[in-house]
Amino acid sequence: MKPKELTDLSQLCIHTITLKPWSIEEAAKKFSASGVKGITVWRDTLEGRNIKQTGKMLREHGLTIVSLCRGGFFPNKDAGKRQVAIDDNRRAIDEAAELETSILVLVCGADPSQPLEDSRKQIQDAIEALLPDAESAGVRLAIEPLHPMYADSRSAINTLSQANDMAEAVHSPWVGLAVDVYHLWWDPCLEKEIKRCGENGNLLAFHVCDWKVPTTDLLLDRGLMGEGCIPLKQIRGWVEETGFNGFIEVEIFSNAWWQKDQSEFLNKIISAYREYV
Repeated sequence: MKPKELTDLSQLCIHTITLKPWSIEEAAKKFSASGVKGITVWRDTLEGRNIKQTGKMLREHGLTIVSLCRGGFFPNKDAGKRQVAIDDNRRAIDEAAELETSILVLVCGADPSQPLEDSRKQIQDAIEALLPDAESAGVRLAIEPLHPMYADSRSAINTLSQANDMAEAVHSPWVGLAVDVYHLWWDPCLEKEIKRCGENGNLLAFHVCDWKVPTTDLLLDRGLMGEGCIPLKQIRGWVEETGFNGFIEVEIFSNAWWQKDQSEFLNKIISAYREYV
């Protein structure tokens, strides 16, 4: 099914990390003035700020706070360090509640000194430990699978199938999934697994950018939509076939774009969203 045309910006969300040089206050002003309707907040932008007041400021600019990034990084051979991670995620859940957003995105982590299977078990155990906190705060935990190149230390959850398996095993309305095209576009099972998300009601977030050819940095050289080889419209079509009608979130880590004029970059994001997503 061909996805509908994006005729306005009502579903456009931009992560604060995408325009990293801007403070959250400047991002709010510029997003609002450009007609962007959603913002996903990265925790670093909240340092030294009153979180409740920051949430109020964002809403006064007409922005929906789509989610908070990021929790996770659970696995460790050391049980004490695993507890430190769980405690930090409890703080992240509280921060999301103070912002008045209902989603905390989890970059789940991995410990390269142990088998991936052990890291996955520790991830699931940690998520289950956080369920009472998530329910009490009204915050859903979105497991985000990351590209296999990050399996060493950033995430032991590397396919949407693995993420679906874990969400089904946890079996809680407070746990769902975040689909990021940068991490998943290559997967031959992607259409099937997105459909599976929809059948379970687990699809909480949809992130877009592009995969540049060649990619010069596997973390900090993501492309603006249309700069690379990801079939964005096709994947969006699969996502929308599940019934998902939430925000389309632009998440770009790019040293190249961060060095350019950020107002120009914002304009290019809006144009690329309309043309390529």
